[in-house]
Amino acid sequence: MTTPTATPTATTARTARLVVDVREAVGRGLPPDTTAYLVGERLAAHLGASDLLTPEQREGDPDRYRQHLLHAERDGSFSIVALVWLPGQQTAIHDHVSWCVTGVHEGTESERRYRLVPDGTTARLVATEDVVNAQGDVCGFAPPGDIHRVRNSCSSTAISIHVYGADVSRLGSSVRRVYDLPAEEIR
Repeated sequence: MTTPTATPTATTARTARLVVDVREAVGRGLPPDTTAYLVGERLAAHLGASDLLTPEQREGDPDRYRQHLLHAERDGSFSIVALVWLPGQQTAIHDHVSWCVTGVHEGTESERRYRLVPDGTTARLVATEDVVNAQGDVCGFAPPGDIHRVRNSCSSTAISIHVYGADVSRLGSSVRRVYDLPAEEIR
C-alpha cells in the first residue's frame, strides 16, 4: 500500500465544495453504513468534473498506484484521497480501519471482494464477487466485511476519489490489515 502525501496538496474550488458536502453528511453523526451512503450521494455529483483535481493530483507513479491527500478534516472524522492507477496497477488484498466511499473519477476499476473463512487453526479467503466500476460509479462499505483488492484493468489511467472515516494524514493509510492468505477465486 502506498502512503498519501502527509499534508493535503493544493485544492480546487470544486474540491473545497466536496469537502463542505462531505462535512455535512459526516456531521450528522449517523451509523457508519448510513454515513457512507450519504457521503456517496455527495461524492457522485463531483465525479468526472474537469475542475476537481489539479494537474499534480492527476499524476501517477510507474511503480505503484499513487495516493494524493486532498483533505484531512481537523477533527479526524474523514479524509479525501485521490488514487491514480496506471494500467495493471492494483492493491494487495486488504480491509480498512473505517467506513469508506469510492467513486471512479476517470477510467474503470475492477474490484474483487472476499470473505474470511475459518479453516481449522488458520483461515482462508474466498472470493465472493467481482465488480467493475466505471466513471461515475460509487460504492461504499463499512467494516467488517470490507475485504477486497482493487485493480486498474483498463488500458488507460484510472483515477478514483476515496473518502475515509478516518484521518489518513495521521494514520498513514486507510488499510487496517493486508491479507497474505490462500485465496479461493470465483469459479
